[in-house]
Amino acid sequence: MEYIGRFAPSPTGPLHFGSLVAALASYLDARAHNGQWLLRMEDVDMPRCQEDAPSLIRDTLHAHGMQWHTETPAQSARQTDYHDCVSRLLSHQMAYFCECTRKQIKAQGGVHNKDCRDLCTGSGAVRLLNDSPVQRFTDRFLGETVISDLHALEDTVLRRRDGLYSYNLAVVVDDIAQNVTHVVRGEDLLDTTSAHLTLYRTLNATPPTYLHIPIVKDTNGNKLSKQNHAPALRTESANQNLREACAFLGLSTTFMKQCTSPGKILDIAVKEWRKKCDLLG
Repeated sequence: MEYIGRFAPSPTGPLHFGSLVAALASYLDARAHNGQWLLRMEDVDMPRCQEDAPSLIRDTLHAHGMQWHTETPAQSARQTDYHDCVSRLLSHQMAYFCECTRKQIKAQGGVHNKDCRDLCTGSGAVRLLNDSPVQRFTDRFLGETVISDLHALEDTVLRRRDGLYSYNLAVVVDDIAQNVTHVVRGEDLLDTTSAHLTLYRTLNATPPTYLHIPIVKDTNGNKLSKQNHAPALRTESANQNLREACAFLGLSTTFMKQCTSPGKILDIAVKEWRKKCDLLG
């Protein structure tokens, strides 16, 4: 089976060190398996996206020596596909309309009251009918993993009350359409994997293999993110950025110290990642 991986950033701002680590891990894994590495702009939450962010992200990846085989259509261009998927699930009674608010769900303990399925009115959010969640899977890094978080038990939102399609729907529909076989991403998304696997099973599609890596945190122990004001990467420091990202991923940087270009650092990093893959599988 051909390996197809992807890096799928949300274009809500420039890349920071945490997103570089995620990009690098997925890039190295694809190269180590002689596979394809796709780039996809996950702009499904369009109000949060910035117009210049996609070009900033591309420029930053290029400056760090990472080239993608194909850039897939952005999610904003795939609304028809999401509409068709939701319509199909509704027509097969695998999804339903729900008018419950977040406040109501919180009052119920954080899990959606499934009794309201019979009260659907044809308006509100659209939720996946989730009677049998997939809570167990094998992660290449974490091994046998069981998800007990509310994400696993919830009737996942597929289309929001405001009409926007959810990340959980879009990412699965996109990965199926783009034949993604391997997903490498941060462990902050680990709990959503249950929702994704449940949707794969509902759609009768083969899920990818997952590898969740540790996330980068700031000095206060919070995830390094745009919301936490993580500084944008300085492209003039690409070599040092890559060395630090490799070190964070547990790769030996001994032979990278004298490298004068991102490409040379990445070539060494691929070899180091292959050693890691021998252990990960």
